Amino acid sequence: MQDITVEELKSKLDNKEDFLLIDVREEWEYQEFNVGARLIPLGNLQGTIDDLDEWMNKEVVVHCKSGARSAAAKNFMIQQGFTNVRNLLGGMVEWQTKFS
Repeated sequence: MQDITVEELKSKLDNKEDFLLIDVREEWEYQEFNVGARLIPLGNLQGTIDDLDEWMNKEVVVHCKSGARSAAAKNFMIQQGFTNVRNLLGGMVEWQTKFS
């Protein structure tokens, strides 16, 4: 699945599209700034992956600060059988550059 730009993500959020947005940063990063995603730090993803079964074949967007941790999260989720996972290119750094 194609990764997603901050502009595409903002459009999806503005249009209230049905997808799961996961923030894989740490809680302190989430507290500093977030866009309303479900917080699942990368280190906790393996232990919570079963809770996401209903999203196995639906669109999931993962993001972090810059895109590296979310790329790892995307790869892990694909290995677990998720079929439609997209990584936010540039992460929250890019988001804040464009929209803050």
